[in-house]
Amino acid sequence: MSIPIALQLYSVREDCARDFFGTIAKVAAMGYSGVEFAGYHGASAEDIRKVLDDNGLMCAGTHAGFDTLQDDRLEETIRFHSVLGCSNLVVPWLPESTRATPEACKETADRLNVVAEKLKAHGMRTGFHCHQGDMTPLEGGKSAWDLLGELTVPEFIMQYDTANGMSGGADPVQPILDFPGRGITVHLKEWSGEHGAKVIGEGMIPWAKVFEACETVGGTQWYVVEHESYEGMTPLEAVEACLKNLRGMGK
Repeated sequence: MSIPIALQLYSVREDCARDFFGTIAKVAAMGYSGVEFAGYHGASAEDIRKVLDDNGLMCAGTHAGFDTLQDDRLEETIRFHSVLGCSNLVVPWLPESTRATPEACKETADRLNVVAEKLKAHGMRTGFHCHQGDMTPLEGGKSAWDLLGELTVPEFIMQYDTANGMSGGADPVQPILDFPGRGITVHLKEWSGEHGAKVIGEGMIPWAKVFEACETVGGTQWYVVEHESYEGMTPLEAVEACLKNLRGMGK
């Protein structure tokens, strides 16, 4: 069965700031099957869920700040995302101090494992989204990506981002293969030597190998398009071009 394609709404963040619900509707009209959130622009979970349902979209996940997963906010975070039907709460970024050494990675992994255990009872997962610096070898030769993957529980999502990985010197495919079954959601972003400068299919990522890794080893349930540089196009035009090119690849 083919893996559905979602859009990370950070790609169209200015459009969302102007017209959140209207932008979601436009994304649906392009043919995306779902969205991954990066903020909610003050809207209620109930109203967002209605817009998703009205437009035939699913919630592929969200980028949830680590602070929203702490005890003083966790109950509300769970309630909000239960309404959305969102089970993948991925931490989009961690301060450098929490991942700059193997010891810091161990402490961070321990904290993330506690969150993962609390979410499990609600049918939810947490995870981590990689950036360029997460792929840089630390003392001992392993990167923060390597260490966080090795030290977290098996249900913890290792959300690889193809462009962020390559910009950090990583192989475009191997980080998916390194953690079988844990690439539940994978970010598809083109790389051409400049961060996200090309739409998907017009740069250096070996997409056929990425898809093979996701579909045979990664356990991938959602492909998530993210695009951040537009080359004369509007953000909405760019993400539509990304989806069109993916369809041309048979996705």
